[in-house]
Amino acid sequence: MSTNSYLEFYLTLLGWIINNGLWNLLLDTGLFAAPLGAIILQEWLSARQLGADEGNKGLLSVARVENRLWTAYVVLMFACAPLLPVNLTTLRLDAQASQRCGVSVAQPGETAWGVTFDTIGDQSANVPLWWYLVHTLSKGVTAAGTAAIPCAPDIRQIRMDIDETRIHDQVLLQEVADFTKDCYGRSRARLFSQRPVQSKQEDFDTSWIGSRLFLDSSGYYDRDRSRLPRASWPYDDVRDATLPQPDSGGGYPSCRQWWADAGIGLRSRLVEQIDPSLWTRLSGWLTGRTTGEIQDITLRELVSPRLQALTMSPGQVYQEYGGGSRGDSLGHRLNNLATNSGLALGALGNYASLNALRTALPMVQAFLIQATIICLPLVLLISTYQLKVLMTLTFALFTLHMLTFWWELARWVDSSMLDTLYRNVALGDRLLLTLPSAGLDDGTVTAQVITYVMGAMFIVLPMLFLGAMSWAGYSVGSGVESMLSRGSQSSHTAGSQGISLGTSMIKAGKGK
Repeated sequence: MSTNSYLEFYLTLLGWIINNGLWNLLLDTGLFAAPLGAIILQEWLSARQLGADEGNKGLLSVARVENRLWTAYVVLMFACAPLLPVNLTTLRLDAQASQRCGVSVAQPGETAWGVTFDTIGDQSANVPLWWYLVHTLSKGVTAAGTAAIPCAPDIRQIRMDIDETRIHDQVLLQEVADFTKDCYGRSRARLFSQRPVQSKQEDFDTSWIGSRLFLDSSGYYDRDRSRLPRASWPYDDVRDATLPQPDSGGGYPSCRQWWADAGIGLRSRLVEQIDPSLWTRLSGWLTGRTTGEIQDITLRELVSPRLQALTMSPGQVYQEYGGGSRGDSLGHRLNNLATNSGLALGALGNYASLNALRTALPMVQAFLIQATIICLPLVLLISTYQLKVLMTLTFALFTLHMLTFWWELARWVDSSMLDTLYRNVALGDRLLLTLPSAGLDDGTVTAQVITYVMGAMFIVLPMLFLGAMSWAGYSVGSGVESMLSRGSQSSHTAGSQGISLGTSMIKAGKGK
């Protein structure tokens, strides 16, 4: 037996413990035998209702009772009586696909859970033979289907992780604001005072504080400097000759030094703010790009006013900077403005909802599997151990386990489609293409529509599979679909409300 998440691992074991407790209650009270008497009475009454042309009703009822009882005995023995123990040797986390695709997943022994999941509350569990086989078969089919999906980076998750990254060091955050004011603002104003004719790539480069043009060209970051002394750069009698020497001994570095000096420069300290595992995933996705290019485009997002809007007061200390791509014509820009204005406002809420939905659905799946396991003995008892009910429950568990494959397929199609459609787009655009609040006239209509469509696929693909299961004559689809929708609705709504609240706070801050 295997599971696909630690939550499912825990809840499956808990479900079987409760299942065993209910079955032991039925055994101790003798209720497990009540359906056997009901079978005899039901078949006897059924035989009495037959006409005289059916023959000897006594012999007919005996044959029917015998068939039903043998069926009930088989269900009791293989689907009700717990036989095989559940522990860490049989119930394990399946990390093979993660290892094959180069994704690091903690093993149970590497966590505190690894030593506690043999038992819960000093109780262990056993599994009936039939459900052990069903669990193994359904997980095997799910794993085989998932393994058939080629490895691909989860671009959407990478984008979400970048969006969730913040500068938590308030001193460093203030220094970014100082650099924006002392260096970027002055150099950008000097550049535009010359009214240059720039390409789209140059426009993109000069729209953030780490611009290569300002760093490498003379007359910009080599000319501007920090207006306050910085302790990491000692006072230089030549460089700082016209400036007062503070008691701390700090100097006034040029903007180029302030940004690029190894170890102490602003860029190096910002790189340290980002989780190293994110750099690894970005390098695996953006193959062919240098480490410096990947770091620059990620830092561009980290220091953007959009990400830091809720950390500092917008419009007061950390002034917004920007500069969008130029449209080919006024009509083109107005068209994109009208389209993207509506999409961006809606996609902002949809983006958070998609993140919440992707996280919530596997959790809801784990709870539904647990609930189904707990219900098994009671449902079989009430159904008088009918094979049809047993098969319906079997397909219900199989369907719940197979949902993992459809969510993985939706995730892969989402990331692979984004990577394929925008493979030849500039590095910055490739990272920004999933950004729901991208500029209102920057031509990202397609990317925003994809966000809507792929968010729906996490629900639509499982719904199609659930509907297909009903084609086989087992009506488990509508019930599971309803439970999944209700279970994930609250997180989906909360994500949208969170974005709405954040947007209102930003607007209120700008209004002040």
